[in-house]
Amino acid sequence: MLADTRTALPAQRRATALADHRAFMVLLALAAALRLVTMLGYRPATLYWYDSFTYLDTAVHPAPSATFHPIGYPLLLRALLPFHNVDLIAAVQHTLGLATAILLYAVLRRRSAPAWPATTATAPLLLDASFLRLEHAVLSDTQFIFLITAALAALLWNPTLSLRATATAGLLFAAATLTRTIALPLLLLVGLVLAAQRAGLRRLTALTVAAALPLSGYATWYAVCHGRFAISGADGVALWARTMTFADCVRIQPPPDLAVLCPNGTTTDAASEYVWAPQASLNRLPGDRFTHNGLARSFAIRAILAQPLDYLADVATDTAIAFSWTPIAHPVRVTPAFGFGHGHGDLPAQPLIDKVTREYDPDIRGQSSVSPYADLLIAYQYVAYLRGPLLGAILLLGAAAIRRPRVALLPWVVAIGLLVGPVAVLDFDHRYVLPVIPVACLAAGLFRAIPYRMVRSR
Repeated sequence: MLADTRTALPAQRRATALADHRAFMVLLALAAALRLVTMLGYRPATLYWYDSFTYLDTAVHPAPSATFHPIGYPLLLRALLPFHNVDLIAAVQHTLGLATAILLYAVLRRRSAPAWPATTATAPLLLDASFLRLEHAVLSDTQFIFLITAALAALLWNPTLSLRATATAGLLFAAATLTRTIALPLLLLVGLVLAAQRAGLRRLTALTVAAALPLSGYATWYAVCHGRFAISGADGVALWARTMTFADCVRIQPPPDLAVLCPNGTTTDAASEYVWAPQASLNRLPGDRFTHNGLARSFAIRAILAQPLDYLADVATDTAIAFSWTPIAHPVRVTPAFGFGHGHGDLPAQPLIDKVTREYDPDIRGQSSVSPYADLLIAYQYVAYLRGPLLGAILLLGAAAIRRPRVALLPWVVAIGLLVGPVAVLDFDHRYVLPVIPVACLAAGLFRAIPYRMVRSR
């Protein structure tokens, strides 16, 4: 009898543990099925001009880009290059989406959040149709979301922050920065939060050094190719475009070399459109717009210092778009939500597309919908969409969870940084809001987490 009892107890514990995670496992299976339907319903993966094709081209010819796209995402595409199949990219990204949700759930349970709140926190990432579309596109955002979530998981996994955890987080934030440069200010925010929480000099040093090594290595490579120690050659252009919505050169009084970048009467419906508007002052200068990146940065900084309240007002106005119930098209040429549809889309006639087709995937073509899978997703997307007020409620719940600041403060600050940062340095984009959601849900999921000292006493 004793032997039977001893062998039965571990099996009973395993069954109890599985039952505790049953709701999440069901949700994860449903999410995997939705991603399979997406793969079947839209062939091939979604390719955007010109972002997707510059990523694919850089994957074939790795080099630091002097425009908006650093090397991080093209390295993933290069790893998949031997298969010459963009559908495989979508499959990998759908898997990354599921892996991100598993990380999110695991951290919450590790921090003693109950099963249902932890499962609910993963629901937007797993079920929102916007994430299905994002993962199905050749864009860097899915990789970026995974890296940010993994970095926060490293920092939150144990109540006692270790040197290994901070160093791992530093490497992951560096990888996220090389995927999307907006992660660099996030790294600074994380350092400030850890300093405020008295993480200690050694841990802050580990975070900084682990992040600095790969970033400085990439910046050195960038300097060899472009003659400047930097990570991006577009930061000044982006910030200049941000100031075009409010800049008044009568108040700025720029010197003659910067005055050529003053507003010239050209108007667009969004700050980011000034980057591409042919008649905008930057694009009327000789040469490529990115060759004037330093000049554009100098003008933008002078404009912000001369008109700080105007700058903050524009950032606040554009950030508020994220909380609208009905998605607002910003700029008006984009589809802010409910993008699954019927039909076939042709690719534009561009030499770069022909080059990528020859070198990366000979089957690249315009995307077509396939019934009945597309029919299901078209109906599903109107139900499974996180409305703006719900995102606001999640952020408020995360703010309420900060009553235990050593737990919820870090992901909540990162979520706010992800929300405001892109608007502050360029413009609002609905796609840029999606990385906010899982991080905000992580902070909100900690609202019901049991303090670690209570877990230990139990």
